[in-house]
Amino acid sequence: MQTDFFYQFALTLVPHIGCIQSKILIQHLGTAENIFKAKKSELEKIEGIGQIRARSIKKFDNFSKVEKEFAFIDKFKIQPLFFTDEKYPKRLLNCYDPPTLLFYKGNADLNCSKIIAVIGTRRNSEYGRQMTEELIKELTPFNVLIVSGLAFGIDAIAHKTSLKNDLSTVGVLAHGLDKLYPPEHTHIAREMILQGGLLTEFHSNIKPDKHNFPVRNRIVAGMADAVIVIETGLKGGSMITAELANGYNKDVFAFPGKTTDQRSIGCNHLIKTNKAALLTDAVQLSESLGWTIRSHPLSGARVLQKELFIELTESELKIVDMLKEKQTMHIDELNIKSNINASAVAAAILNLELQGIISLLPGKMYMLNN
Repeated sequence: MQTDFFYQFALTLVPHIGCIQSKILIQHLGTAENIFKAKKSELEKIEGIGQIRARSIKKFDNFSKVEKEFAFIDKFKIQPLFFTDEKYPKRLLNCYDPPTLLFYKGNADLNCSKIIAVIGTRRNSEYGRQMTEELIKELTPFNVLIVSGLAFGIDAIAHKTSLKNDLSTVGVLAHGLDKLYPPEHTHIAREMILQGGLLTEFHSNIKPDKHNFPVRNRIVAGMADAVIVIETGLKGGSMITAELANGYNKDVFAFPGKTTDQRSIGCNHLIKTNKAALLTDAVQLSESLGWTIRSHPLSGARVLQKELFIELTESELKIVDMLKEKQTMHIDELNIKSNINASAVAAAILNLELQGIISLLPGKMYMLNN
């Protein structure tokens, strides 16, 4: 891991090389080490890189910073997660701007089958507290991973309630793992490391500057199946996260509030503009995401004979076999566990739907027709 991390972290420090360019380079050259060892002329020929970025890679020489960071993560048992790693939260790879490298301390499975983000204002009302606590308590039987930003208000309530109900919870930070902001949440964070984790895109010595929070919010939105907004004003981090989630084609839900309540204006606006579905309780959420199926119009469909599967492609057969083992699966889970590229999965799902073999349920879930 030492050699891999050395070059992977170095890649994130190169000027003009962001997550998109990193993906392009890895696709062409295979590893971060190969990128730094490639000739400038070879780098220049890669579409999307060009002379300026190629020169920036070849001129990079701040490897002393890389060595210091390695010593830090080694000392504190922090897991670096490069975007090609198996444990990297793969839902992020369906976003257009996934982080190249993440730093993680914890034990939660970042690719588990059910992940929701619970977010809201730092200055919640008693109504906001009750809605957060009730929602998470009711979601406990589903073994959901709860993601939030470890901020004051709704974020902290979501994390605390998850811990209380033995649910894993992950806090996404806007700074490095050598500090904690706000410091008042140090005790919660320690519990979360044992029952969830802390995740960040930022290396050590990065402070929680204002511009880091929107960057952090895209991870909260991108790694979840759905984003739940409890209370928020018309501006702020929760609205940014909801907008990002919409851009990533994630399900967004919001609890409505009084039209005169400043802490509910944002939620009401999201619902009014169809950027969030109105949410009332966990039962509605679970049904919307396909976690519980009481009835389905195709539930009485004829049983498919095994002979029908003979004409299916290898990708289609793999999808069918996965749905046989598990009654319903989210599109992200199918992408992650099939080990088939996203376009092939999309084509296979479309063909299976057209043949009446599988059906789309609310919340981007799929089921095998009986």
